[in-house]
Amino acid sequence: MPRIPPLSALRAFEAVARLGSVVKAAAELHLTHSAISHQLRALEDTLGQQLFDRRGKRLAVNENGRVYAMQVRYALSDLSRATGSFLAQSRDDELVIGTIPSFGAHWLVPRLPHFTSAYPDLKLSVRAGLRVADLDAEGIDVAIRMGHGGWDKVQQRELFADRLVAVAAPHFRGGRLPRTPAEVVAAPLLLSVENWRPWQEAAGLPADDLHGMHFNDSNLVLEAARRGQGVALSRLSLVHGALQDGQLVQLTDISVPYTTPYWLVWPVRSAGRASVAQFSQWLDAEIDAYLANVSAGIAGGVSDV
Repeated sequence: MPRIPPLSALRAFEAVARLGSVVKAAAELHLTHSAISHQLRALEDTLGQQLFDRRGKRLAVNENGRVYAMQVRYALSDLSRATGSFLAQSRDDELVIGTIPSFGAHWLVPRLPHFTSAYPDLKLSVRAGLRVADLDAEGIDVAIRMGHGGWDKVQQRELFADRLVAVAAPHFRGGRLPRTPAEVVAAPLLLSVENWRPWQEAAGLPADDLHGMHFNDSNLVLEAARRGQGVALSRLSLVHGALQDGQLVQLTDISVPYTTPYWLVWPVRSAGRASVAQFSQWLDAEIDAYLANVSAGIAGGVSDV
């Protein structure tokens, strides 16, 4: 078998070829300029061929070096994927759960003590994220995501559909809360990615453009609403707990379906794992209880202020 050059030399060579600079490669790999130069010389000595054209202190990858750099890049990517897959193989007593940040913070985390109490020997790790494609790379065993389903290379099932409601803090404007849909949209609004137009249409209001403070994250919107800074249109799953404990108030009984449901997704390697099945069954029970609670109207009530 031909001799394989040291991995450190290959990484240095690939970085210089890709970035076109020894200085940039040194910064990326957290090495000194001289260390990178030494690795390049060592690689050329091992191969018995020049990979660079040298013009004074400047280096330029020659044609042979360019082809070799591309092949090395593919090989390093394969090594990275293989290592990620290996590290992603969780032990039987571990479970790595992925969740959408907002749903994790406001719905899942408050309920997790029920799960850890039922399975005290299971080592639990929770990671926030949005992308389904990253489950294997991040070592996630099972995840909660939103979307239309149909993702490749993962198994999936729909959990439940959410609804949008208008909420505010009970002390918003000194407790003088909006009484009607028209008053709701005329109040200071906390705007985010949620589309108000279906709510306006359900309320019998014209779908006019609304004005207010804009946020790019649901958690920021809810924090501002809790602090009495305005009215927010939020997924009911995110505000249900705050409505129950009185931190927020649902301003009208109008609610509209959210555009995409929640899904449980898991990579093929997780199929048949006892801990994934346990989490899935527990999650179903929690969702059933939550939906029954919502159906019974126990969501903090509509303001009668």
